[in-house]
Amino acid sequence: MTISLTTPLTKLLTNRRRVSALKSLGVATCADALTYYPFRVTEPVPLRAVREGRIGEPMAFAGVIRDVRVMSMNARRGYRVQAMVDDSAFAVQRHVPGAVTALVFFSYKQQYVNWLSARLHAGASVVVCGTPSEYDGMPQFTHPEVLTVPSNPAAAQESARGLRFDADSIDDALRRVCRPRPVYHANSRISSEHIHDSIVTVLRALAAGDGRDGTESEASSTNIADNIADNIAESAASVPSMPSVPSASSPSPSSLPPTADDLATSPHIPTAALRRAIPDILPERVREACGLMHRAEAFLAIHEPDSVDAFRQALHTLRYEEAFISQTAVLQEREQARKAKTFPCKEGGMRKTFIDSLPFTLTGGQVSVIDDIVQDMGRDYPMQRLLQGEVGSGKTVVALAAMLQAVGSGYQAVLVAPTQVLAEQHVETVGGMVSKAGLDIPVTLITGGMKLAARRKALAVAASGEPGIIIATHAAFSRTFQAPNLALAVIDEQHRFGVEQRETLLERGENIPHLLVMTATPIPRTAAMTWFGSLDMSWLTELPGGRKPIRTFVIPEADGQTMANMFRHIRRRIDAGERAYIVCARIDEDESADQTGQDVELFDEPDDTSGSGEGTGGSASDQPKPPLHAVSEIAARLEALPQFQGVRFATLTGRDDDATKQQVMADFAAGVTPVLVATTVIEVGVDVPQASCIVIFDADRFGLSQLHQLRGRVGRGGTDSWAFLVSRAEPGSIAEQRLAVIQGSLDGAEIAQADLELRGAGDVLGDAQSGGKSGLKLLRVVKDADMIADARTRAEQVLADDPGLGHEIQLAGAVLDFTRGNESHLISS
Repeated sequence: MTISLTTPLTKLLTNRRRVSALKSLGVATCADALTYYPFRVTEPVPLRAVREGRIGEPMAFAGVIRDVRVMSMNARRGYRVQAMVDDSAFAVQRHVPGAVTALVFFSYKQQYVNWLSARLHAGASVVVCGTPSEYDGMPQFTHPEVLTVPSNPAAAQESARGLRFDADSIDDALRRVCRPRPVYHANSRISSEHIHDSIVTVLRALAAGDGRDGTESEASSTNIADNIADNIAESAASVPSMPSVPSASSPSPSSLPPTADDLATSPHIPTAALRRAIPDILPERVREACGLMHRAEAFLAIHEPDSVDAFRQALHTLRYEEAFISQTAVLQEREQARKAKTFPCKEGGMRKTFIDSLPFTLTGGQVSVIDDIVQDMGRDYPMQRLLQGEVGSGKTVVALAAMLQAVGSGYQAVLVAPTQVLAEQHVETVGGMVSKAGLDIPVTLITGGMKLAARRKALAVAASGEPGIIIATHAAFSRTFQAPNLALAVIDEQHRFGVEQRETLLERGENIPHLLVMTATPIPRTAAMTWFGSLDMSWLTELPGGRKPIRTFVIPEADGQTMANMFRHIRRRIDAGERAYIVCARIDEDESADQTGQDVELFDEPDDTSGSGEGTGGSASDQPKPPLHAVSEIAARLEALPQFQGVRFATLTGRDDDATKQQVMADFAAGVTPVLVATTVIEVGVDVPQASCIVIFDADRFGLSQLHQLRGRVGRGGTDSWAFLVSRAEPGSIAEQRLAVIQGSLDGAEIAQADLELRGAGDVLGDAQSGGKSGLKLLRVVKDADMIADARTRAEQVLADDPGLGHEIQLAGAVLDFTRGNESHLISS
């Protein structure tokens, strides 16, 4: 059987339970196994004689088994295996007296007990690696790793005739147990050590090149030991009364003896053979110029490192590989987009008339971005531009100027909004601005919530191809929407639309419309360069004149006095004719946290193991979180407070129909219900100038970028404004650090970078834009900014010499795989 990167693990691993457990982690082929990276590596285990050992600190030593006993647990099910090992010969080399210590194992599987006692027979030479504990005043090792070795040349000859030992010599075994160990994210079905064993098996099979060489020939013994170890793991999980020893850790899957997949083979994996099985992706000149390892060597060093330095070097190599592939892909996509046909829009009379009619002066940033857009839209190939603007920075004015450039050139423009409420607001805003400019331009609204007759009429206007502006929701992505002269598509809040939806809008005719993607979600420039590199990028950082900074306060919910003062302050602002938002993550008290019904970026602190930054990130903490506050609960509580006596409340959630949402917002804007308790449906585009206060409950559970977005709902009328972040974060926790960031900054880019550093790209950008569903697993968009920039420069050079990558077949294949897995940011983000 030929082994390659595409070989399924079912062809290599005979233990079906393990194969199933790996599949649950997304590991189904050899390539999946090699790219299931460890998140950290342990420090090398020190060599110590038994008398040098320290309770609770790992160590390794060599010795000889003097006695082994199997004892029934009597009242408890199972057996206790105790092997007494003497390290006298090893201790002499360490210049300390020898000693005898106990190796203790527990199991209720007779098969395992027999196998273990046969291996650890009296006179057997062994190397032991484990953590000493104390029992009855004596040191002992519970479930240590034990490798058997030939005790003399005669035994070595016996090994050559078929008697199996785990290592060829004591020195060889000590090297194996003392080397750094990679640590993987595991689950209840498979331990980190078993994951490591499986990946090493894959590396050996690839190096051997034939499944019969080092895999199938050992299948029977491997399967027996493999099943024994897994049976113990299963037993430990299913028997709550598993015996334990005072002052010693109970056996667990992660502390079991290593499987035969690891023990029965030589520790050496030939690098040359592995290089033949795993071709390099990076061009040779790039790898040599950057001093990087071959891909095969990097896989070997990250999964079976000889030293911590080798592990780090491999990590650097594989990170650079990901950076190079991603940058090559976005550069190719950018070049491909420039070969498409579009509608050149060169007539700017309407745009100039509109700008001259504005009652305010555009900021420098707005002028610069509009100039760039006008230049882009005048070309023969479609514009693809990402516009990131701070909340309230005037993106709508820029978008309208771009749309008027298209309409003035005789074409159509569409602005797609994520909600009907926002679409209706855009119609009112855009229609008012166009009217004040004295321009006779139709502004058509198309939403899924319109009555059938009205929607048909609006669709007919779009299908006529007459120049005009169309404001639409997701209805723009339906087959019924046709705009034959669509020259510009503006996507508002791009992260709320699917990739396929945007593609259907852009690919409906021979000519591809220009694309302007807008977002107020802060994205660090390094992240934008990585994930949106196929788009030209613009930033709006200046706020229009008259906007005052929003004062932000973190309020501990347990501080009753401060909470009361906050509510009194809000009442005074309401009495002054202003409005207040109250934001909750859930709709009802009885719904679970993951059924909120809206786009909430709930955040839980990572566990301690993810803090190393040396891999793919950590899982959420297992500590239970307090229930999230709900709209219904908070509305009832606040209405009962004396501070709000006589004040009318309204609620708004994602469950409300469009007519209800429209009425609620109208009453809120008019002051009929000056307090609005809502979910995050108000996050995007809701514009009520009288709103001056926002209270966000469970703020410690939101992403910083979303908090920044929500905070931008107030202060839009030039009045003083306040944001109160109500928190239940523990003192000194990461959640408290995150809230301190947003309290001390109004800079979206700074907040986004802090969010990435504290949470990771997967949480901030979403899995599809962070590598969670692609080949990117190691690259860090903040810390690796310089690496990304270098990779982009070198990728440009490679593509300049070989645009089709005809001489870089492996790189071309990797880029194709990356593009298929990351279309969300390559095509229409």
